[in-house]
Amino acid sequence: MAVVVVTDSAASLPGELVESFGIVVVPLHVLVDDRAICEGVDDAEIDYGSSTVTTSAPSPGELRAAYERALARSDGDGVVAVHISRQLSATWEAARQAIRDMDAADRIRLVDSLSAGLGTGLPVLAAARRARDGAPLEIVYDAAASASARGRAFIVVNRTEQLRRGGRLSTAAAFFGTELVTKPILQIVEGRLELREKARTRSKAYAKLVAAAVDAAGDDGATLAVQHLGAPEAAATLTSQLTELIPGIREMITAEFGPTLGVHLGSGAVGVLVVPGGCS
Repeated sequence: MAVVVVTDSAASLPGELVESFGIVVVPLHVLVDDRAICEGVDDAEIDYGSSTVTTSAPSPGELRAAYERALARSDGDGVVAVHISRQLSATWEAARQAIRDMDAADRIRLVDSLSAGLGTGLPVLAAARRARDGAPLEIVYDAAASASARGRAFIVVNRTEQLRRGGRLSTAAAFFGTELVTKPILQIVEGRLELREKARTRSKAYAKLVAAAVDAAGDDGATLAVQHLGAPEAAATLTSQLTELIPGIREMITAEFGPTLGVHLGSGAVGVLVVPGGCS
């Protein structure tokens, strides 16, 4: 058969890509009024501004079941699991525990994407392309690890209280984001979410977002993604600007942030994910 790639729902990959590459997606959970909602599986109205809505990682048991299904489907060729940054979610640690308890642990490779959203999704695609071409386990793993190491993520949010409340952003960074500026520009560095810049207006924040992405992309071609939560017009404008300003874009993906990321980022969030050199 072929190596099978597994990820989690925080990767935000469009359904058509998941289906086309045969990617296995493990749902993360959104907790609303003591009800656990499986992202991408259950339908529910979510108040992204509510302090009572929280998220949780899949359990080791859920991940183990997914890995076992994927391993069986690979007919022994192996599994590469690419997950949201261990600094932002307990998913990676749950995955490590799941693999440790499996008999076929030597046929599974675990990758920390060092990112979230399509910052995870792009390395997943890099691995899935190698797997589709029939590459062996280590080559598929290397594709995911390389794209993860090269990836850059930049995000504009309206407020940072939700990130601070969920422990994804330091108290100091949250203070600078809410008290001194209108729109904070964040970045993910080595898997951690940090404040990058400050802007007084939304338009200036978007300009800084574009400038950061252009600088990260370089001149040798890059794969890009634009994500948003309830801001399709802003995402379309940013996509157009990036397409014009960055030479040799190899691929451009647009998608919405899913519920688990939306709970922390809040409505109106817009992000740009860049992998210099591309993921193909």
